[in-house]
Amino acid sequence: MTQKIKPRHPEKVKNPINPIKKKPEWIRSKLSNSKEFFLTKTIVNKNNLVTVCQEANCPNITECWSKRHATFMIMGDTCTRACAFCDVKTGKPGKLDVLEPIKISQAVKKLSLKHVVITSVDRDDLEDGGSDHFFQVINQTRKINPNTTIEVLTPDFLRKGESYKKVLEANPDVFNHNIETVPSLYLKVRPGSRYFASLELLKNAKKINKNVFTKSGIMVGLGESKDEILQVMDDLKSADVDFLTIGQYLQPSVKHFPLDRYYTPQEFEELGAIAKAKGFLLVSSSPLTRSSYHADEDFAKLQQNRINIH
Repeated sequence: MTQKIKPRHPEKVKNPINPIKKKPEWIRSKLSNSKEFFLTKTIVNKNNLVTVCQEANCPNITECWSKRHATFMIMGDTCTRACAFCDVKTGKPGKLDVLEPIKISQAVKKLSLKHVVITSVDRDDLEDGGSDHFFQVINQTRKINPNTTIEVLTPDFLRKGESYKKVLEANPDVFNHNIETVPSLYLKVRPGSRYFASLELLKNAKKINKNVFTKSGIMVGLGESKDEILQVMDDLKSADVDFLTIGQYLQPSVKHFPLDRYYTPQEFEELGAIAKAKGFLLVSSSPLTRSSYHADEDFAKLQQNRINIH
């Protein structure tokens, strides 16, 4: 009698290969029962809005929402890319919400935001990558909130020609596109993106609109070397990038790219000091730094010296 081969248990087949390292004491998310936190949550939910705070599982959501500061993610909650570091779901996105520009503008008004950050998922399925939708959101937000400064964190618009120019036509105050990591890790961490294409986008943004502040960010802790980080800084400076953020990569799950190590607060201070010495106008470097973390406060400080800068 032939012995039957016992199939492997499906859970064992899918066993995680990237265990999550325990977080050090300097990285801790806080819980909140503040009225402001729940007010922000209510406004977001009532308007059926998507925020990167929730979708990307941001560790700063409690602090930011308690200050009525939410980062809106437009064009849905489903990304056409599958970056190994990101917690936003991947798949086939739905149709664009033509009412989203109005919803965003009204939410900004209700939250009384002086500075708003608007980002999006990648929409490779759209002919223009979603640039016209960014244009509509920016214009409507400014129409309803004329005194609110607007920062956009855009995709790379890879293989979309010059569609990114439409975003700049709306004159955002800050044009942000994150470089995310060092070139040697791109194929593993950002397989759908190209390092030099992202640099070119940032460089062209400044050429097209010299009044816009350009911004980019990098995560550390993925296995990069210090020399590679410094090279990214130099590359960004060569692309005339004004602002730089440096934050700790936090592995979202066992299925995501493995965390190499946690940088200490002292190491972040050192990287921040180096970036400032290289000439970036604004630098935020800390374990919990993210693109929109304290973006309103940082930009307000910079605005005080804007006349001298330009």
